[in-house]
Amino acid sequence: MTFEGALEYGKEILQKAGVSDVDLDAWYLMEYVCKMDKSRYYLVSGDEMADEKFLEYELLLRKRAERVPLQYITGNQEFMGLEFKVNSHVLIPRQDTETLVEEALKVLEPGMEVLELCTGSGCVMISLLKQKEICGTASDISKQALLIAKENARNNQVEMGLVRSDLFQNITGMYDMIVANPPYIPTGTIESLMPEVKNFEPIEALDGGEDGLYFYREIVKQSRGFLKSNGYLCLEIGHDQGGRVAFLMEENGYRNVRVIKDLAGNDRVVRGNLPSVK
Repeated sequence: MTFEGALEYGKEILQKAGVSDVDLDAWYLMEYVCKMDKSRYYLVSGDEMADEKFLEYELLLRKRAERVPLQYITGNQEFMGLEFKVNSHVLIPRQDTETLVEEALKVLEPGMEVLELCTGSGCVMISLLKQKEICGTASDISKQALLIAKENARNNQVEMGLVRSDLFQNITGMYDMIVANPPYIPTGTIESLMPEVKNFEPIEALDGGEDGLYFYREIVKQSRGFLKSNGYLCLEIGHDQGGRVAFLMEENGYRNVRVIKDLAGNDRVVRGNLPSVK
């Protein structure tokens, strides 16, 4: 079969399985298997694909047809212009979360100490460290997630502390900023998510409790004991949680609380800071 024929075959397989972006996914899997870019493909599209490459491509197509996320098949995802290793122990970095990084960068200054909770792949903290000369500590309850974050830090040539902790349980020290993208999907909503999410991404990184706000209540309440004077709390939220999380922060003494929208116009980040001690 030619490369062009194999690509069309791939699109057909994925379309029958109900995958949404069949053109892109079929191409990305071919690119991954054959290690070639689009310009190379156009030069060889009419050539025969080696049998062993086609069999490898078909195997990955079948996995994707089972709704295994593309990123778990290829093992990587781009975020903030950087490459991150991912597997089923961590959430796949999403473009929405870049808003969290961008908002944190607006107030970070060189030398600040930053703590990230629920780090997963480490994409948020690593992205901050690549753009600001700060001191970073990342934590997660999952040992497997911390191993991925450690590898991603090494691959992206940054140094950060790693702590296994259930929120603040094993955290010490005081920080200029705490940043987090905690689980925020209401328990009853998870079953309605896409198969790629509900069946393959780690449930402990998705489930935010009955109303989706469990982790926000805990983080907002406990964070005051780990933030310096005028310290910032910066949280990613679900699209319909801005008002409620902002109220939680104001109720717990945070000032200058803002709800920030992502590129799609949805509420995505809540940021506030503690009053200065004079």
